[in-house]
Parts: sequence; structure tokens; C-alpha cells
Amino acid sequence: MGFWSWVPLRCPQPTPLSPALRRARREQQLVSKRLLRDDSPEEAGGGCVAAVLGEAEIQQFLRLAQRGTEEKEREGALVSLRRGLQHPETQQTFIRLEGSMRTLVGLLTSNQALLQLEAARCLHELSHSEQSEVAEACLPATSYLLTYLAGHSSDLIELCLYTLGNLIVESEAGRRQLLPQGIVAALASCIQSPHLAVLEALGYALSQLLQAKEAPKKIIPSVLASPIPEHMLRLLQPGPKLNSGVAVEFAWCLHYIICSQVNNALLITHGALSTLGLLLLYLAGTVQSSEDAGLELLFLRQKHPSLLPEGLWLLNNLTANSPSTCTSLLSQDLIKPLLQLLPVSNVVSVLVLTVLCNIAEKGPAYCQHLWPGPLLPSLLDTLAFSDTEVVGQSLELLQLLFLYQPEAAQAFLQQSGLQALKRHEEEAQLQDRVHALQQTALHR
Repeated sequence: MGFWSWVPLRCPQPTPLSPALRRARREQQLVSKRLLRDDSPEEAGGGCVAAVLGEAEIQQFLRLAQRGTEEKEREGALVSLRRGLQHPETQQTFIRLEGSMRTLVGLLTSNQALLQLEAARCLHELSHSEQSEVAEACLPATSYLLTYLAGHSSDLIELCLYTLGNLIVESEAGRRQLLPQGIVAALASCIQSPHLAVLEALGYALSQLLQAKEAPKKIIPSVLASPIPEHMLRLLQPGPKLNSGVAVEFAWCLHYIICSQVNNALLITHGALSTLGLLLLYLAGTVQSSEDAGLELLFLRQKHPSLLPEGLWLLNNLTANSPSTCTSLLSQDLIKPLLQLLPVSNVVSVLVLTVLCNIAEKGPAYCQHLWPGPLLPSLLDTLAFSDTEVVGQSLELLQLLFLYQPEAAQAFLQQSGLQALKRHEEEAQLQDRVHALQQTALHR
């Protein structure tokens, strides 16, 4: 009958699905290490670049930080050290200098908040290093960084989270050390923080942890057994309080968990499908809005263009190989909201159609739930698109629908479907599929 096999698009474990999304993620510093710098106005505006420090200068700053007579003098010494540690040469000198890391960790445990914060900033500079031996030299500080996640200073908690996220990303030794130290429990303790900056930093650290090659066996089961999934989905609830930075980070966390296929059923019981469906509809509405009242929400297109597609990839991963998830999606009446996303962009259209293909390829019972309804008119509209990827995915879905629901083919013919196909007969990328669909429609 000219039907070609449908292969659902799924992600390899546990990397992102789309090269375009991977590029966007890298460009927005969602994969690479994060660096927080909060220099004072006089430092930032001075126009001077901190000098590379030698052994003697590092020792002097550490000695002043430890034994200075005034708190400002001690704090100033750490500020100077931190600025010097922005240079790879200073970082190498620092980690080779005997006792330097022990001294810095000692200052991190100081009972003076400003000294403690500056010591944490020095560690953060080191954790951001591209040289693995520099980041690994920070590992003696990890137990303290975890302890401070339960503290009261949101600035220190945010800094500790980003530092831990940097140490996790490349260092298997670091992850081996942090897991028995209780990093999952420590992250779970932060997820109810009222501070958005802390939540965004938490999402970053967690997403770094979930990308580890050992995550499906050693990390994700612990995360799923913690309060994290429930609160993560709460933070993705649509509405005026939705924060784009937080939502992006936790969307990636969900992405890695779903790709692992460890226990997606648990996410569904927590309401993952309904949350994602409502979130996608909300995001589409804000992106398309042109009213002044909604302009503040258009962060969503300019700053984080991948949030809406990423949410759809999550649905794709949930439905690609799971009939029960497809059933849940149908039972929660999420098809109409999905179809409403088709006009948003070509990328979004392809992803929506991919999710619908995942459902349709499960067989006749699933296609019966897709039919009748707004699906066919929506697909006829997409056949008018000029984007070959959108049209190709529409042809895939129509072929599946005609195969399992013959009356859909009859309705297609009655609604001038063959004429809609004619405009694509001469397109090299689509010719074979157009011809196959014509034959299927005429012989059902």
C-alpha cells in the first residue's frame, strides 16, 4: 500500500535530542560551566585587569586573610586573591602551592560571613577552570559546600550550588565523592527556597548531575525517590509566577530524567503530562500575544527560545515508546491544546506532529481517539506550509491515520486533500511520500 515505516524520534541517553537545541543550550551557558562574578562598581568600572599572581603574592594574600588585624583588610586580601584567580596561570600556581587549598577551605568555614562568602567566591573561580586538575583540587571543600546549602544566606547558597554544578560536570571523582556525602538530599532541601536565584542555581546543579553517564543507575533513582520531582513540576506550573530561568533549568532536568527511562510512570503520577500540556499552551499564548499586558512575558521568545520546543521534546520522549503514556495524554484531552501550538513556528509544528505520530503509530484504538475532531482540518492547514519538514511530518501522520482509521482517508478526499497534496508533487524531498499518501487515500 506504499506505507513506509514510522520511526519515532527519541533521544539517546542522556544527551539532548536536537542539535539545534544543543547549540542553543551551549550558547546560553546551560551545558558549560557557570561563572558568577559580582564585583563592586569601582572594581567593575575601573577598567583594569587583575594581574597574574605569583607564589609570594598568593601566600601574602592568604596570610593577610588569615591573620589580618582588621576584617576589611582580611576581606580585601581575599578579593585580590579571587581576582587573581581569574587567570589560569594563577590557578595553576595556587593548586601547586602547598597548604593553599587547606587555608582557603579553613577560611570558608570562618564564622565571619563576609570572609566566608569571599572564600566561596575564590573556590567558585577555581571550579570554573577548564583545567580538570584545578577543579579537582577543590574537592576537599565539597562537604562544606553541601553543608551551607542548608544555611540562611541565599547569596552563599546560590554560589555553592553553581560551584557544585561546575565540579559535577566533568569530574567523575567529584560525583563519586558527592553522592555518598548526600548531594541529592542537599539539593532536595533547597527546592522549596523562596529565592528565584537559588532555584535557578539548583536547577543548574541538578541538570549537571543528571547528565552524568552513571546517572540512570546511580543518581536518577535517588532523585525520583526524593521530593524533587513533585516540586520540580510545581515550578513548571503555568501562570504569572512562572520564572523563565527556573523553568528552563528544570525543563532540562525533566529532559534527562525522561531520557533515562528509569521510571517515567512516577512522573506521570505526579502530573507531568497535564503540567507539560498546560505549560505548552501557556507559553504559546504568551509568545503569540501582542497585547501590552503580556509584553513582560515575551522573555520567553527573546531570552529562552528553546523552552517551548524543549517542553515538546519532553512529551515526545514520554510518548515515543509508551502506549500507557499515550493513553494518559488522550484521556487528559491534551490533543486540542497541542494542535493550537501548530501556528507558533515551524520548529514547534514539527515537534507537535512528532508527538501525534507517536500516538497514532500505536494502532487503531489510538487513532480512534484522534478521530474525529480538529485533527484533519489542522493537517490540511499544515499542508499549505512551505517548510518541507513540517509538510513531511504531516504526511507521516496522515499516512498513519489512513492506515488505522480508513474513514479519515475518505474525509481527506472529500475535503480536497488531493488538491492540497498537488503543490508538493514536484518537491524532491517530498515526492515519494506524497505519491504514497495519494495511493493510500485512494485505496482505503
